Amino acid sequence: MEYDVVIVGAGPAGLSAAIRIKQLSPDTSVCVLEKGSEVGAHILSGAVIDPIALNELIPDWKEKGAPLNTPVKEDRFYVLGEGGALRMPNAAMPPLMSNHGAYAVSLGNVCRWLAQQAEGLGVEIYPGFAASEVLYREDGSVRGVVAGVMGIAKDGSHKPDYQPGMELTGKYVLIAEGVRGSLAKEIIARFNLSEGREPMKFGLGMKELWEVKPENHKQGQVTHTMGWPLGFKTGGGSFMYHLEDNLVSIGFVVHLNYDNPHLFPYMEFQRFKHHPLIAPVLEGGRRIAYGARAITEGGLQSVPRLYFPGGALIGCSAGFVNVPRIKGTHNAMKTGMLAAEAIVAALAQGREADELTEYEEAWRNSWVYTDLARVKNVKPMWSKLGLVGGVMLGAVDMWMRTLFGFGLGTWKHGKPDFATLKKASEAKPISYPKPDGVLSFDRLTNVAFSATNHEEDQLVHLRLRDGSIPVDVNLPLYDEPAQRYCPAGVYEVVREEGQAPRFVINHQNCVHCKTCDIKDPAQNINWQVPQGGEGPNYPNM
Repeated sequence: MEYDVVIVGAGPAGLSAAIRIKQLSPDTSVCVLEKGSEVGAHILSGAVIDPIALNELIPDWKEKGAPLNTPVKEDRFYVLGEGGALRMPNAAMPPLMSNHGAYAVSLGNVCRWLAQQAEGLGVEIYPGFAASEVLYREDGSVRGVVAGVMGIAKDGSHKPDYQPGMELTGKYVLIAEGVRGSLAKEIIARFNLSEGREPMKFGLGMKELWEVKPENHKQGQVTHTMGWPLGFKTGGGSFMYHLEDNLVSIGFVVHLNYDNPHLFPYMEFQRFKHHPLIAPVLEGGRRIAYGARAITEGGLQSVPRLYFPGGALIGCSAGFVNVPRIKGTHNAMKTGMLAAEAIVAALAQGREADELTEYEEAWRNSWVYTDLARVKNVKPMWSKLGLVGGVMLGAVDMWMRTLFGFGLGTWKHGKPDFATLKKASEAKPISYPKPDGVLSFDRLTNVAFSATNHEEDQLVHLRLRDGSIPVDVNLPLYDEPAQRYCPAGVYEVVREEGQAPRFVINHQNCVHCKTCDIKDPAQNINWQVPQGGEGPNYPNM
């Protein structure tokens, strides 16, 4: 199937690009592929949205019923200790940290609404179509993707329902897979798009959606915390957003450059909910959904070159998250719009399959670049100096850039996240309390609340480059951290009496967070798309 533009991923970036193309050039044919069973099924975010990009894309979004129903009414920032909390005065925070004018939302529902707007303009959207392969022209440029491969058994044979997939080709291809997408990873490597950039940094975000008692609900209240239970060295923090209908979105982020292989991010999240600042909000309520997702945290220093022959990277495929604000949706949408404008101009000139250099120039002259430039040192300062020193110096840097337009140079990130672990013998073991089943839950119980499903008899989408490494290398050196860094219990080391340890991959549990692809110290795990429509089915996340 041939189109003018093929877009991989129906998230905020991909849908915004599709809408913008159709707004500017209604006759341009646009196809959007989505690996989830429906638009929004794999979308996970806090989320508090800055509507700046939406205001540009669809100025009358309120009249059109966009699901931004909860304006932020109160901002709260805390540093936590084990038994208490120190509130940071809002006046001490740089203005960019204010959530005034932002909205607490379900990003999945926002994407479902954006999809309706796109389809109303004539965009073709295909959910349940996982793009599994990049297609190239003879000159090396990207010409499209293969999507919809189904019916391959675990042993590689073709089952009765086998479908070979479809080739979807375009004059330009936009990659909007989100964080650590498998096609983006291939394209970035093939075209050396990260040459001269700092390594991309990541965090693991875990989230639960709760329905709380009406007396505990404060619609529009937004709370962020740092500190306990991670302490002053490991980066990360939490968010708690009061949505409409007595719903509270609560989440926890662990920066994936942590060095202790005994760290168990999921259990850090679970014990966090017992803090005296948090527990009273949840008590008497019920958890109704769970999910997890990696987050790009490299910022300005790590954004790769955005264009390649035949297309471009947009949104979190390139990494535009503003880390201290914990916001990336507005930047993802805007980069999708900028790429769309570059494509429409190129097509009008009769061009195709070339390099969209004007897109790169446009983003560097946009407010997205300014947004990231003001906070570019916060992540590396935190990583190098810890919570107290890093956050304080990061705040100084943000204030200087806000007031004077310059700051404390450009700090580097250093090692990629997979290279930061100490040996298990050199790190302090961590004891975690057992989940109580009321406020805290074991992983497998929570995974059930992500509505995750994968057919068992298919090629496992979590591929080991060398099957011996988990037991022979990672286990003796790092106590095989995959047992702990995965927030869905996909990986386990099975020990049976009289037998050598076995590394087991429970691919059915995978919530597509990509943490394994990022954090495995041997870079031995390669995350690829499973059959289309599989994975989590997030409601209102």
